[in-house]
Amino acid sequence: MEQKIHQGRNVKRFREMLGVKQEALAFDLGNDWNQKKISMLEQKDIIEEDMLRQISNALKIPVEAFKNFDEEQAINIISNTFDNCQQPASVFYNSTINQIDQFVKLHEEKIALYERMLKEKDEMMARLEKLINK
Repeated sequence: MEQKIHQGRNVKRFREMLGVKQEALAFDLGNDWNQKKISMLEQKDIIEEDMLRQISNALKIPVEAFKNFDEEQAINIISNTFDNCQQPASVFYNSTINQIDQFVKLHEEKIALYERMLKEKDEMMARLEKLINK
């Protein structure tokens, strides 16, 4: 049975899990990107390798995640592991929790960076307003 992985759908899934809007991803990808282009990209079965790398850098998610994540397969692994109450459940669970912890930590750092950038922008705007009012 051929495995059909939809890379665009995977990009959308991970983007939404991170709470990143299409506009924000477009901004991160550069001037020639907009929300509509991201929407079209997310409909593609296969995305060019260099484009996947750019998205990977923007979302801080490995390229392999977009290439290999298969929802049906993940659901099967989870249901088989947990339904049978076998030892692998704890192994699967612990490695998943560790990955989630790393994932959350990475994105907390990214949020902190965005917050610092916003604060700096606000301070610069305040300085500009003072200059204009003088």
